[in-house]
Amino acid sequence: MTILLSLAIALFAGLMLSRLAKLAKLPAVTAYLITGILIGPYCLGAFGVHGLGFTSMEEIETYSIISDVALGFIAFSIGNEFRLAQLKKIGKQATVIGILQAVTATVLVDIALIVLHLILGDKFPLPAAIVLGAIASATAPAATLMVVRQYKAKGPVTDTLLPVVALDDAVGLVLFAISFGVAKAFLAGHVDVLSIVIEPTLEVLASLALGTIMGFLISFFERFFHSRSKRLSMSVAFVLLTVSLCMLEFEIGRVKLVFSPLLTCMMFGTIFCNVCDFSEELMDRLDRWTAPIFILFFVISGAELELSLFGNWVIVLVGFVYIIFRSLGKYFGAAGSSKLMKCDPNIQKYLGITLFPQAGVALGMAMKAHALVGIGTVVANITLFSVLIYELVGPFLTKLALQKAGEINPEGKISARNNKEQVTTAD
Repeated sequence: MTILLSLAIALFAGLMLSRLAKLAKLPAVTAYLITGILIGPYCLGAFGVHGLGFTSMEEIETYSIISDVALGFIAFSIGNEFRLAQLKKIGKQATVIGILQAVTATVLVDIALIVLHLILGDKFPLPAAIVLGAIASATAPAATLMVVRQYKAKGPVTDTLLPVVALDDAVGLVLFAISFGVAKAFLAGHVDVLSIVIEPTLEVLASLALGTIMGFLISFFERFFHSRSKRLSMSVAFVLLTVSLCMLEFEIGRVKLVFSPLLTCMMFGTIFCNVCDFSEELMDRLDRWTAPIFILFFVISGAELELSLFGNWVIVLVGFVYIIFRSLGKYFGAAGSSKLMKCDPNIQKYLGITLFPQAGVALGMAMKAHALVGIGTVVANITLFSVLIYELVGPFLTKLALQKAGEINPEGKISARNNKEQVTTAD
């Protein structure tokens, strides 16, 4: 009962606060995150009333399956943006921009944090700076996708944004794997080629292979059904199956083989949308079905944010430096690469701003960094601090950039009620 009550309160509170956010002209994503903070362990949850708030981080951890499932559906949806017809138009541009802006953010953050290490000394270890540089490359696909959907954004910037976000996370996973291996080498005192080159490469290849297999399998099985509801159920079943398979780990000798859920589900969605001829209709129905899951995902993400981090001056200092230089890297990396590819002027001007949000992927990297003795806690805390700032400000900046680019209707999202009235009048 307590679990169901907590989820119901989270969903209800998130929806109600989103109405206030609309009056303040803020994206619904920001409202969901603030809801999470309000019912989290540092606010309502601090009173210890089970069911009316999340009383501890341990309790929030019990809802991690919702986050895993939500990220799976988000990655699957983004994979559906890689339709061949669309890729023929912007594929080369998105690929170059996706790689260069991620690398630029990593390089700028690495330089800034290494300088900070030289100033702070042992208070901020060098391996931590290297790992955080790679984490800087990741963008939050969930927040970006929710803003695009809420305001029904359409145009060159939006068309480029979603493939870039997908590629961004793929590049980020590779950069993190390499940086993680380099940091381990620094801490161990010797270079480990296995963790720097072989394991990251296998993770990417294995994830792409699994996603490809699942994409062809769902396209095959969907054809046994003609009912829309059954096809929708089959899609949900396959996304859940793919997310669960990504949790498997294999050890082949000294090599540890793992899968990236985001990369796998993105590839799964890409194959599905290009092989299945009725995928577009299914995706439209799936988007409506997953709306409550996405709301819960953001509310839980907000509840996970550690407000106590503001009490540590080193974390705050490094966190602000990280935020400033990551933002510069994203903005100028996207602007420079889009100019190089001769993209639309609006893409050059506004795309970088839409890449500021950061959450799930970065937190996943930070949690993996916990394995690094001596720097794991530092990396995790700085990442949490930056996510807190980015997730509250990032969605608003994304909305603002898309508005400036002229890709969001000034009135925002048209309500279903108004739509219905317009149709009735037209009839």
